[in-house]
Amino acid sequence: MTPTARPSAPSTGSQGPPPTQRNDALLQPGGGKDGRSMSAATSFSTVKGSMYGRSAGPPGSFASNVTTLPYSRTGDLSRLDVSNYTSYNDGSDSTSSEQRQADYRSRIDKETKIKIGTENLLEALNSKKEKQAREQRKVVESELNTSNRKIAQLKLDLEAEIRRAREQQPLSPKARLSQLFRSAPARAPEGLGVQLGDVAERQQDPELESPTYILAEILQALEVEDLRPDYYVGQANDLVELFRRHSNLKYDLAWSIFGLRMQMLLLSDSREVVAAGYRVMRYAITDRKSLQTIRALQTDYLVILSLVKEGKARVEREQALKFIRAFLDVKDGCSEIHPAVVRVIVAVADHSDDSLRSIAILTLAEMLLKDAQLVINAGGVSVLADAMGSGVYHAPEALIHPLLHLMDLPARRSMLRSGFEFSSAFATFTEPHGSHFEERLQASSRVIAAMFKSWPGLMTLSLHDFLPVRSVVSSLFISHESVRAATLGLLIDILRIKSPSWSATFIGGRRLTTYNRVGNLKLDHLESEKHQPEAQNDEQKRNLVEHFTAVALAVLLRHGLLKGLMYAESDSPTQGLKRQTTLLIAEVLRMSSELLPTNWSQGLQAMPGLLDAATRFGQEERFQALATVYQVDSINRTLYRSLNGQASTTQTPPPFGDDGSTARARATSKTQVNATMDAALFKQKMTDTGVLAGVNFLKWDWPLIQELVEGPMVNPQRFLEALKQEKFIHRLLGFLRPFKFRFSHEANTKSNQRYVRTACSLVKCMLQHQEGYQYLSSSKVMPQLAECLAQLDPASGITSQTNIFDPQKLSEKLVGGYFTMLGVMCRDQRGIHILIRWRIINMFYHIVELKDRDDLIRALLTNLDYTLDSHPRIIVSKAMIAGSKVMRITATRMLRKYALMPIQTQTVVGGGAAEWSIRLLVGQLYDPEIEVCEVAIKILEEACNSLTSLEYVVKCRPALDHLGEIGAPLLLRFLSTSVGYHYLDGLDYITKEMDDWFLGRNDTYVTLVEASLARALATDVPTEKPISGGLNDDQLEPTSYYSSVPPHFYRELTRTAEGCELLKAKRHFEEFAATIQDFAMEDEDPETILKVKGCLWAVGNVGSMELGAPFLEQTDVIKYIVLVAEESQVMTLRGTAFFVLGLISRSLHGQEILADYGWDGTINVMGEGLGYTLPLDFNKLFSLRPFAQAGKDRRTSLIRTRPAGTVTDADPTNAGILASIVKLGNTVLTNKALAELSAFKHKKVPGFRSVRLFKKAMLVLAGHGYGIPQWRFVIDLFEKEVLRKIVLEEEESDDEESEGSEDEAGGMERTRSGT
Repeated sequence: MTPTARPSAPSTGSQGPPPTQRNDALLQPGGGKDGRSMSAATSFSTVKGSMYGRSAGPPGSFASNVTTLPYSRTGDLSRLDVSNYTSYNDGSDSTSSEQRQADYRSRIDKETKIKIGTENLLEALNSKKEKQAREQRKVVESELNTSNRKIAQLKLDLEAEIRRAREQQPLSPKARLSQLFRSAPARAPEGLGVQLGDVAERQQDPELESPTYILAEILQALEVEDLRPDYYVGQANDLVELFRRHSNLKYDLAWSIFGLRMQMLLLSDSREVVAAGYRVMRYAITDRKSLQTIRALQTDYLVILSLVKEGKARVEREQALKFIRAFLDVKDGCSEIHPAVVRVIVAVADHSDDSLRSIAILTLAEMLLKDAQLVINAGGVSVLADAMGSGVYHAPEALIHPLLHLMDLPARRSMLRSGFEFSSAFATFTEPHGSHFEERLQASSRVIAAMFKSWPGLMTLSLHDFLPVRSVVSSLFISHESVRAATLGLLIDILRIKSPSWSATFIGGRRLTTYNRVGNLKLDHLESEKHQPEAQNDEQKRNLVEHFTAVALAVLLRHGLLKGLMYAESDSPTQGLKRQTTLLIAEVLRMSSELLPTNWSQGLQAMPGLLDAATRFGQEERFQALATVYQVDSINRTLYRSLNGQASTTQTPPPFGDDGSTARARATSKTQVNATMDAALFKQKMTDTGVLAGVNFLKWDWPLIQELVEGPMVNPQRFLEALKQEKFIHRLLGFLRPFKFRFSHEANTKSNQRYVRTACSLVKCMLQHQEGYQYLSSSKVMPQLAECLAQLDPASGITSQTNIFDPQKLSEKLVGGYFTMLGVMCRDQRGIHILIRWRIINMFYHIVELKDRDDLIRALLTNLDYTLDSHPRIIVSKAMIAGSKVMRITATRMLRKYALMPIQTQTVVGGGAAEWSIRLLVGQLYDPEIEVCEVAIKILEEACNSLTSLEYVVKCRPALDHLGEIGAPLLLRFLSTSVGYHYLDGLDYITKEMDDWFLGRNDTYVTLVEASLARALATDVPTEKPISGGLNDDQLEPTSYYSSVPPHFYRELTRTAEGCELLKAKRHFEEFAATIQDFAMEDEDPETILKVKGCLWAVGNVGSMELGAPFLEQTDVIKYIVLVAEESQVMTLRGTAFFVLGLISRSLHGQEILADYGWDGTINVMGEGLGYTLPLDFNKLFSLRPFAQAGKDRRTSLIRTRPAGTVTDADPTNAGILASIVKLGNTVLTNKALAELSAFKHKKVPGFRSVRLFKKAMLVLAGHGYGIPQWRFVIDLFEKEVLRKIVLEEEESDDEESEGSEDEAGGMERTRSGT
């Protein structure tokens, strides 16, 4: 075999002859890795007579002609790729490896000393003047970067050498796991060396290779027996790679040959070979027929045998489980999984110490969705229920969804016993505290929250008179700190309460009176948000998530939530939990007043029991009750003061007169007081900042500096004093100069953002004054910044080895703050003039053309301001056309801020920011990348919430035919105005789209709206974060896209009189109403249920408009919608009807009709409906037939699959063995059964060599719930040859063969209940 070339060894102090004398040696090159000369200052020690070339410069110099070195590292043979060759053992590998590792460490030490010396030299040069030491500093910095690269490479080489040395040692079973499935070819036998070499050579080019020929070669290579396991693993890996390269090859397999090779792999004694066999079989699966062919190879027995093995066979067990999971990816593949295999997976999932327990639990959950009866018969539901509350699974909330899927339809619901399968998660809060109690609490909280976030889950919670809900509320009466904290967190998650920014500090103990400045700190953000369009349509008011939250809140309040919170507040284990409870009480009262009808909330605002206790004079409880009332009132007032804190989820207007003007007035008055500061006090404050005392910016008082810049320096007189009489502004600008390496070398941390904020305030202040504009224009900051940007501009001709805007510094240093400063300058015409003077604008045009600096372009585009009609608008439009795909998406998202601004009625030169951004977004609809078009569509759709913006978008006349379904939502928006209606009617769009929705799009809409609701409910509510200076992609994304009702064609059509006339002429509404009337109580056929849901959404969207009232009156459809919401046994259908009633309550006429049927809607202070409605008799919404009644007429049986009759045998010994196996399932008789079976094994009874008895034993084990130890013990009793006979179907004696065939036909065949 050809020896493998080793990685290059480090120098050992002497150098070999040149290549002309020794061609068979791998030489150590003379040049450095980066091409540095081996000068006296940087080279390693070498002996006399070294043949390496030296640089022509004097000793200690840095050579510029490094390319003239005779042997550079770029041409070194030691850098050849030798990863595809195996190692060659010459007998001295361990010794030479230790020597190489020692030499690597020696070289790292030497290079580290060189680095330290270079850093010292750089510090000395920093103390010199900039102009004198600039060139020397560049050379030293280059040398320092080279040393860092060499050290990093040497460390990588050392790690590679250590790893190679370990690979040559015998590996432990755990260490071998990471080495199994490598793509490198394994060692082949001598007879097949040339043959496999040809195969590997052909595999280098997939287009030229013949897959069938390679497959035949690999299968022929697998015929060789008695080789090392690594050989078979390598061949199996090659086979998998072949299937990956040629995906159609698996459809043409000759299973008579291929299956035999796989059987031999699976029967191997090596665990790794068996695992490789499972992996190949997994990649050979195509459809259900292939699964049947694979099962005919007796893989069921092999999988069972692999899964019951001990933990040291992890790789084999893992691949066996993955093999079974591959069945789930095939249509109807779950039907090919044998019940005995499912029994073993249940046993793995129920085994506490099994390393594959999590993946087994996940597999059972997926099987429950595919074939519920199969998992239920195997006892998997109880295992999943225990996993939800025990904390053993890392995502317990994912396990609740398959169970809730079963609860939806009555036919599936009857498969479960009584609905108590979910009780384990609720029991954690009240059961005794044991080990891992915190983890179990967290897991249970996530499961309960998931149930509260879906309609089937909420309906399930109503079982047994809302017993689970009462259990959650009763947990508030438990004083244990962990339980109380988990319960409060659970309630906050269920009610989707967005914690205000000051909640953490309030819970920590701060007083609420300190939050007056919260509104002042966010005035800038308020100024930017005041341009946001008012919701002229009711998109936010129709928020499905908040309608669902209103029901969850009503359920909790109906079962004593407020009473429990009052008790928890009075009996809190810690002060922090007490404050958190008070905050939760205030939030519950606020939400009840906004989301619930008046008859629900009017009694809650008086806080029953608390005010009574506060008025009981002479009792000590009175003072505590008074404190609670005061705290709740203070929190409510603070919530209104911090306008950007916990905003109203329904976007209802703030109280009259409280629109933020008071907070702005306070901030304005404070600024005016600071601006009128006298000269003496101003000078004293400048002295207190420390700026005048020295240039060490770390000693400056930055909060005071920012206060002076934003306050007194607004006054022209104070500004002139700071500019001319003192060095205040001069030193601040000196700190910002790039070549001072102060601001630009600071780390990009949260605390250092104060430098950026102060710099932006200073630039903004200077541009407000003529003197400041002139001083800034002539200062050294701008030309130095222009020089740094010119180094990035290919057209400037200026280059530098080290630039402050390189990718690493841009992400790690504060240099990105320069773009924020430039963005502030773009807001003012004076700032634009400065940028034009120093050609910075010209450089911007060239920077956006760079192909490899998306990070730089993103920093530029997201910080520039585009309010003025100037160069920045042209720059961003250029980036949206000529930039990369990522940059075009980023630039398009950035326009959202400007597209949502109101359209200006007066004429503006160049157009307002909103008109400009809308025109650009319309242009982006023709981008070749569909992702860019999607972003533009979403932003335009959101901008169309404003009527004036919608009319302007229609005026742009966008063509959306080429976008298909992506452009449909925007076209639907056009229907809401007469202008848009006539525009679309001219395109013949309305009639075609209407027929399309009537014939099938209604059903598609159901899937869309349910997916949007599920995603919105599953998304955690983020805690409010402080306002940052820059923008990122998350801030550019719309935040409420998934929480509102997606646009519906019939709703947009009903906005105009012309649309109502068309709907009346087509008579579609009458068809929808007739479908709802005919199939309101359907609970079996999924297709019919989907059709009814689509009709419900269509009727609800039409009825939500005032112009849709006549349609509701003519058909009397609301009667049947209320019937579905109150009596339907399909949980999701009932939830759809509930949401539709909420849509109908949006209109005044709809509320009047709902009142006649006993449903009350929520209105605001103006008497307008908010789209939230609840029945006056709340129990009607959750009336559900008991399980027994729901499954009374069903044929599905709850009896698990058991073997027909008792499994026995004519042979008394074999019958005794089977009886002992049965006893293993009895805890009392387990020890006795183990002793009996061990005695049979000791006697070497012939039954343990019988295939017939083995199959009967498998039949017994498959019919009962045995654990993994019992499975393993029974299988280990039999000889290994038994399994080989079963798999290879070898013949036994005549009597055994006849009886065995009969048992096989009735034994391991699958049986189903109800069939």
